[in-house]
Amino acid sequence: MAQTFLHTMFGPGSRALQEEAGSRASYARMEAGAGEVDVLTDREVEFILARDSFYMASVSEAGWPYIQHRGGPVGFLKRIEGNRIGFADYRGNMQYLSTANLAADDRVSLFLMDYPNRRRLKLIGHAYTSDDPADIAALVVPDYRAVPERAFLIDIVGFDWNCPQHITPRFTEAEIEKGAQPLLEELARLRARIEELEGNIHGR
Repeated sequence: MAQTFLHTMFGPGSRALQEEAGSRASYARMEAGAGEVDVLTDREVEFILARDSFYMASVSEAGWPYIQHRGGPVGFLKRIEGNRIGFADYRGNMQYLSTANLAADDRVSLFLMDYPNRRRLKLIGHAYTSDDPADIAALVVPDYRAVPERAFLIDIVGFDWNCPQHITPRFTEAEIEKGAQPLLEELARLRARIEELEGNIHGR
């Protein structure tokens, strides 16, 4: 249960609105017993390692939220140990917005989406960057043709699974091809059978 996530994210304002809406008692039970962190289980780790993209929000020095999309091969987001995850930061547009934001405020929020199965995982944590070659090497994806500049390391504090309501299923080209493969094979068999029957008819 995401006890620490809820305890951390709920403030006086949201708790007051929950009281007005009649949902506070239920959420209070969910918050009860919150520790220092929500410990990642095999379920969360498996989900994290299967992603090929995610969204990460940080806060600018001016107090504005900034959301960045990160993507790569499946498994580019890695579990390092315990509640620490990370990814290699490859050279891109060189705006360095997220990198600069973390220097002032290390808090981040991540959205990880599984559109085909209508699942999403929210993560909150403290992030920092590292130029240590060992940290970067541990996160580089083999055969990925891009130049790594630094490592992004995130110590997860809390997480929460969301219900599938309003998540529109979306599929990658590879997933569509995989789903259509049985139909294409059946179509090929039918075509072969038709050609065989036509051959028999003309051969009479």
